[in-house]
Amino acid sequence: MRWYPRGYGGTRRDPDRVKQDGWHEHGLLAVSIDDPRLTWPEQELVRQLGEKLYGPRIVPREMANG
Repeated sequence: MRWYPRGYGGTRRDPDRVKQDGWHEHGLLAVSIDDPRLTWPEQELVRQLGEKLYGPRIVPREMANG
């Protein structure tokens, strides 16, 4: 028999369920720009909101050879 501390046992919720619960319980929205369920205008709106609230994204640059 294994004993787990409270909150550490049982099954894990999948990430979409965590996002859904966050929206329903706290009014928090976690959205990926690349979510295939979003249309292009919706993706653009998410990008614009993110830039307005948090600034532009840092896009990793390719490393130069040599």
